[in-house]
Amino acid sequence: MEKFSLTALAREQLDRARAVPSGRSATTVYGGHEHALRQTVIALAAGQSLDEHENPGEATVYVLTGRIRLVAGDTAWDGSPGDLIVVPNARHALEAIQDAVMLLTVAKQMNHESRPG
Repeated sequence: MEKFSLTALAREQLDRARAVPSGRSATTVYGGHEHALRQTVIALAAGQSLDEHENPGEATVYVLTGRIRLVAGDTAWDGSPGDLIVVPNARHALEAIQDAVMLLTVAKQMNHESRPG
């Protein structure tokens, strides 16, 4: 079993985001390409964004600190600490209204070989 302090990771990633020109920083907390589930702490300095992109699978964004806006087409959702936003299955972008840290959880379909039986 592993245990992580999301509070400490949020503080660390936000410090990194503020220190780099891109204004963003991220670290995978659990999973990765070999897993169906991946959880990533993402920090964005105020005014920074993740440009429009496809949804890689079922996904949620849990806001740890700050304020964000997720935009898909003509629809936008604002999030503040404690909010859980279900990411739509559509192209979308994310913007930090204030310095913000979020936990992105993605579950993607895994390819499994057929089992006999």
